[in-house]
Amino acid sequence: MVGMGGCRFGIERKKWELPFLAAPDELAGIRRAVRRHLELWGLSSVTDATQTCVTELASNVIKHVGTGTPSCLTVSVNGSYLRLEVSDPDGQRLPTLVRAGDLGERGRGVALVDGVAARWGVIVRGDSKTTWCEIATDLQSPDGHVGSEQVAKAEALLGLSGLGERLKSSKPRVASAREAAEAAIGLIADLLLWLAAHGFDADEALDRAQTLFEAETEAGCR
Repeated sequence: MVGMGGCRFGIERKKWELPFLAAPDELAGIRRAVRRHLELWGLSSVTDATQTCVTELASNVIKHVGTGTPSCLTVSVNGSYLRLEVSDPDGQRLPTLVRAGDLGERGRGVALVDGVAARWGVIVRGDSKTTWCEIATDLQSPDGHVGSEQVAKAEALLGLSGLGERLKSSKPRVASAREAAEAAIGLIADLLLWLAAHGFDADEALDRAQTLFEAETEAGCR
């Protein structure tokens, strides 16, 4: 029997960079790009926290370095944490954390980051700096997945499929997410054929499955 724990089909999460100009009208596009990338990485559960941090880090450049400053967002995974870095060409004006009770404007964005992220800091490199933060995820490993009991069950089923046999080859390796996705799609097709062979309506089954999927996804994002 294939174990229910762990991730057998690794998700490749390469460091991702997005150059941008620090300006208010750029923020919405950055948030959309981040949301899409987290979906591809299977990390939608931390989208809200990530968008908050990215917005505040970029806004900090706008406020304290200047509108139109050439900047760069870098997103990566550090162990079980999602790491965000915003770099700009100013090594003098550093982010300042303002504690509750201070009515000044300066530092409020950093206070939001401090409240959402597990940790944050600043790296100064000569005439430039990088402000970074790390957001906790439920990842067990950088190439693992976040999911519920249902996800673990599907992982076990895929392990029993043809893909699982391929992993027993002379050169064992962790299968890519794309390869596993193709196996999952094939398994869904097989299940639909099973339903049709037993007199059930495959389209109705797909509709019901979609409804269950959306309900579980919504519950997981709360």
